[in-house]
Amino acid sequence: MTRTLTRARTSTAADAPHTRRAATGSHGRVRTRRKLSPGRIAAWAVLLFALAATLFPFYWMIRTALTPASDLYYDSTGFVPEHPTMINFLRVLGLTSQEEAVAAGGSGAQVDFLRYLLNSVVYSGLIASLQTLFCAMAGYAFARLRFPGRDALFGVLIAALMVPPIFTLLPNFVLVKNLGWLNTFAGMVAPSVLMTPFAVFFLRQFFLSIPREVEEAAVLDGVGAWGIFWRVVLPMSRGPLITIGLTTTVWAWKDYLWPLLTGRDEETRVLTVALGVFQQQSPNTQPDWTGIMAGSTLSVLPVLVLLILLGRRLVESLNFSGIK
Repeated sequence: MTRTLTRARTSTAADAPHTRRAATGSHGRVRTRRKLSPGRIAAWAVLLFALAATLFPFYWMIRTALTPASDLYYDSTGFVPEHPTMINFLRVLGLTSQEEAVAAGGSGAQVDFLRYLLNSVVYSGLIASLQTLFCAMAGYAFARLRFPGRDALFGVLIAALMVPPIFTLLPNFVLVKNLGWLNTFAGMVAPSVLMTPFAVFFLRQFFLSIPREVEEAAVLDGVGAWGIFWRVVLPMSRGPLITIGLTTTVWAWKDYLWPLLTGRDEETRVLTVALGVFQQQSPNTQPDWTGIMAGSTLSVLPVLVLLILLGRRLVESLNFSGIK
């Protein structure tokens, strides 16, 4: 019995340092909670206010979409509709007859949602994929290749950031019209597929952070310049490439003016333009706000899902930690 107690005391004493070490963490640091100072409380208050101000329009859009058209004006002060309904989504999707849509307070107009959704996917997908590829090529050339006038050309490219896009709208439209590309996807994506100054600058800064030793090792293995770019640099740059592709997709998805000018036909009409046409089909005395908000909510969902799936990669790539 005495020997057992002695061994138990010895084991307890031996395990005590391990217990204290585990309590202080794997690196020997004691975990302490930060005190809520007035500055932190003010910072959190400002952050929560900015978050609420950002999300409130989206919430009100969904709230309006769930409100019957007959209740829109007298039930406009509450945060939750008194009689929520899905009829606005159904009639925008064309799942109701015209009589049912008119009875629900709509104008009878419908949106070929699936068709315009596919057009938006094609439009934004082509721009995002091609622009990301060409910007990566240009960024790598500015970061690694040496050629006459490289710095001057890069300075001109950066200066293009100060040119508002509205200034290039008319020349691009005239060029697309002269090429006979109006109401075609080629004409819609042509001005945006090659490169944008910000994307080239963003990727160039990341390529400069990649150690040259990695590329020199590939050269010793007999890999050429194209092989280094495709087989070494691009796989190491998935984070920044996803960031540029995601931001370009969001920009192209919400674009309205350029698709309105160059893609008004049914075959090339995107969701943003289709919602504008839907609004124009409503009576002038009372726009179909519930239907417009329902269509807008549905148009936001694909991009929202994409941001949820890839948002973490976007945030991780902003610190330019390309090499592990």
